[in-house]
Amino acid sequence: MTILLKNTRQLLQDNETVKCDILIDERKIKKIAFDIDDDVDTTIDCKNKLVFPGFVDVHVHLREPGDEHKETIATGTKAAACGGFTTICAMPNTKPAPDHTETLQILLEKINRDASVRVLPYASITKGLKGEEQTDITSLAQFGAFAFTDDGVGVQSADMMLKAMREAASVGKSIVAHCEDNSLVYGGVVHDGEVSERLGLPGIPSLSESVQIARDVLLAETAGCHYHVCHVSTEESVRIIRDAKNAGIHVTAEVTPHHLLLNEKDLRENNADFKMNPPLRTKADQQALIDGLLDGTIDFIATDHAPHAEAEKASGMQQAPFGIVGLETAFPLLYTYLVRTKHVTLKQLIDWLTVKPAKTFRLPYGVLEEGAAADLTIVDLNKTTYLDKNAFYSKGKNTPFHGWQVQGVPKATVVDGKIVYKEGLDD
Repeated sequence: MTILLKNTRQLLQDNETVKCDILIDERKIKKIAFDIDDDVDTTIDCKNKLVFPGFVDVHVHLREPGDEHKETIATGTKAAACGGFTTICAMPNTKPAPDHTETLQILLEKINRDASVRVLPYASITKGLKGEEQTDITSLAQFGAFAFTDDGVGVQSADMMLKAMREAASVGKSIVAHCEDNSLVYGGVVHDGEVSERLGLPGIPSLSESVQIARDVLLAETAGCHYHVCHVSTEESVRIIRDAKNAGIHVTAEVTPHHLLLNEKDLRENNADFKMNPPLRTKADQQALIDGLLDGTIDFIATDHAPHAEAEKASGMQQAPFGIVGLETAFPLLYTYLVRTKHVTLKQLIDWLTVKPAKTFRLPYGVLEEGAAADLTIVDLNKTTYLDKNAFYSKGKNTPFHGWQVQGVPKATVVDGKIVYKEGLDD
């Protein structure tokens, strides 16, 4: 199938844009030029719209198998397409977890059948994510595991983490970590600070995250492994990662939109739509995360899309599960509250959502050039709207951003040369 995107604009390195047409032939970008008039199967008029490489999100929870009442591969990937994401990486905290080749095969079959966008599945570091017995990393890697993580829980045993890193390094795979020392969590549900005291809620200290990152970067150095830190949230964590990079250790890191745009003071009442792990930290932590992105300590942005049923989130901060959704809100929020406020440039934001996560994990995506995979996101930067959780494709409605005014709305998404989402564009 051939598709012609007419009258679009492409972002250049200097944050300027240039008018162009883009010809897609089957699964590749065949031509980018000023005026293309080839005969094609489908033409889409993208006047006044920008085209970007398809967004890449390496941290998504699709919940299937086991928690289909929260999300499914079908609904989660529709949400991804609506948000402009063309490649997403599915975390393994499912029931059962992809902890051996049989369960991974079943998951891959479900993905091939139901996914609207490209889904790369993680496998777990330990069986059942229990931290007791390591999985067969070599076999899972050969079978198609994207990388290895026990996301949702920290690996508590340094010995087990070191062995996992060594095996992952031997097969060229990454270890991806939710960093949390359980002995320092103390049953907390929000950040340990003034807001936890005001609301009378148990707090999670920053140290629970940063101390495990400090341990793991030294283990990664010993193992010669690529070690990636999930959802960094504290100033101390940023400092440790910066020092590790300066020491030549192969460590990378991500930050979520919600940790960039919110801090603990935004939690004004017992509202579990603000409950996530790691929790919202202080204003100083929030600024350290932005600074870490700008200086390259933090490599890119990932949503940590974590859908839950409304009834589960309605049970209050103490009882509700951790997590918020993010696939459909990420770009509009980041564009509106980071780019338009001149904290970052549009080019920086696009790099953090495309080329940088792809390069970190050696993926052939996240670029907009002739010969590349036809993964594209078309965005109307001028459209203003209000985020409405009731209009989400995701089953999850758990967001603290409901009702926020935003600009920069994805209007169409193309994956491997196939239009998987289109809203309000003429063809």
